[in-house]
Amino acid sequence: MGAAYYRAESESGDHIEDPSEDALFMLIDDLNDSDNTFVVIQPDEDDPVWFTSVTALDGGGYEVVRRDTTRREHDVVTETSIDRIARDLTIWMAARDFPGRPTQHTSNF
Repeated sequence: MGAAYYRAESESGDHIEDPSEDALFMLIDDLNDSDNTFVVIQPDEDDPVWFTSVTALDGGGYEVVRRDTTRREHDVVTETSIDRIARDLTIWMAARDFPGRPTQHTSNF
């Protein structure tokens, strides 16, 4: 198994290394407004330059925070669709830089 580039961890202590879109869906679906209110996803390193979090809101829905200090990004939105949250976060995280990960190249073939 390869190195973990990032880790998702919920308030309840559930954690997944390099979670897939389906794994993120399951972690978010398990959130509630009493004892498992959030999940944080960030690089598996001492001083991460980016993170994202999903928090269950009292009235329903979720607050999604995306922060990347190297790109000066800080975005906070509310969303009700777990499918959309998991998909959007998977795409967003794929564009982040990870030390030790091979550089992504595009081809014009």
